[in-house]
Amino acid sequence: MLATALAGVTFAPTPATATAVPETTAQGLRWSDCLPEAGDTEEDKELLEGSQCTTLQVPVDWNHPHGPTFGLALARRPAKDPGHRVGSLVFGPGGPGDSGVERIRTGMSRFSTNLQDRFDIVSFDPRGIARSNPVKCSAALLAQQPSPIIRSQAEFDQTLRYNRKLSKDCRANTGPVYDHIDSLQIVHDLDAIRAALGESKLTFHGSSYGTLLGELYAETYPSRVRAIVLESVVDHSLGTSAFLDTQASTAQDSFDEFVKWCDANTDCVLHGRDIPALWASLLARADLGELPNPKVPNTALPPFMLSFLAFRQLYDPQWPALAGLLKQLDESKPPVVVSPPTPTGLESNTFAVFCQDWSLPVSSYSQYSAQLKRLARDYPEMKYPGALLAIASCLGSPTRVDNPQHRLKVRGLQTPLLLINSIHDPAAGYNWATDVARQLGRQGVLLSYEGWGHGSYTTSPCMERPVDSYLVSLRLPARGDSCPAIPPA
Repeated sequence: MLATALAGVTFAPTPATATAVPETTAQGLRWSDCLPEAGDTEEDKELLEGSQCTTLQVPVDWNHPHGPTFGLALARRPAKDPGHRVGSLVFGPGGPGDSGVERIRTGMSRFSTNLQDRFDIVSFDPRGIARSNPVKCSAALLAQQPSPIIRSQAEFDQTLRYNRKLSKDCRANTGPVYDHIDSLQIVHDLDAIRAALGESKLTFHGSSYGTLLGELYAETYPSRVRAIVLESVVDHSLGTSAFLDTQASTAQDSFDEFVKWCDANTDCVLHGRDIPALWASLLARADLGELPNPKVPNTALPPFMLSFLAFRQLYDPQWPALAGLLKQLDESKPPVVVSPPTPTGLESNTFAVFCQDWSLPVSSYSQYSAQLKRLARDYPEMKYPGALLAIASCLGSPTRVDNPQHRLKVRGLQTPLLLINSIHDPAAGYNWATDVARQLGRQGVLLSYEGWGHGSYTTSPCMERPVDSYLVSLRLPARGDSCPAIPPA
């Protein structure tokens, strides 16, 4: 999102097996109205109207396409103007762990009226997620996940043991799909979806982690690409140190933008305060267990979760809400901690795909400690980026990395990919977008949004129009084009 401790290490690409999708797949989809599900609110049920759902059988392992299969969940909204329909637009959900089916079932605010008129908009739950053979693990074990802020050899060893135990547990509770949930497998799922929709070429819009899917599809099936939009771009070429640094630097940039906004706006509840000093104080209190968790009563807010709560407020961004949160925490009293009951049963582990997509090893506690020290020195407020959890969650994992990082080698596209990115994106940094644009060369065009937030398509008509024009008519914006920032409400 989110060097093997040695700067400059690169990874050779794993050859993408362009497995042919059987022609019979194209006749296999039978759509029916999406039905209410457990957990749907009354509002969700009202939004269901017009959505259609189905299931597509795909191989557990595309390296053995005639072996066992499982059901991949799909949903769509048919084009509202059938007379001017272009085809099917497949949306690649982010995360990792987002449900594309849920995106379609409960509304279409993600897409312009123009796209809703001209395309059947389709999405899916990637393998291992939600309705598509989800990765399931013991809830009690998931609740024991160690903090990624590892401060001793004993904690490092404990994390290694935990990750191995969790992987074994998840494999036992998920079944054979567990070992085949990497994004390269999902690329072949995506091509099966294309064929099942009756499309000779793919029209695709990937968001955040979904951009990795679009990148790999263009690399694997260039002759089957009609148009691919990559929004909030993932750079899948980085080693451990570069991955941590690029994630921390873009989060720090967004935090700095928040501080600038608060300093300049008297409406900010922290206007006139030294926000970096306040933040340092909150981190220190969190370290001592003295901050109450605003999301979970009677629990303390640890420093990593404090950082993550603030980080999430930078997504839209929600600067007034972030200022209010920091003020609330600053004025809070230490919590009366009550041990929560031990959860029972199984729970989804939506992050499992990451450890099959990235090789980000840290071989010793001393190396991990050095990474923490460097982050604290270079990114004082965002020294605990979300990427740190990604690194810690994969330490010592016995799961094979079937889709390791490499620099993109995309050749032979009839229409270049369209990349769109905010300059101040807290999660998929502009640094990632520019690097992927360099890797693509003439095979990609980057359109920049000069503002803030994770995602840029819906920020302004200036961003929406060229994306729609590209998807509908295959017209690209000029290289170097950008759109001005619109201050967040």
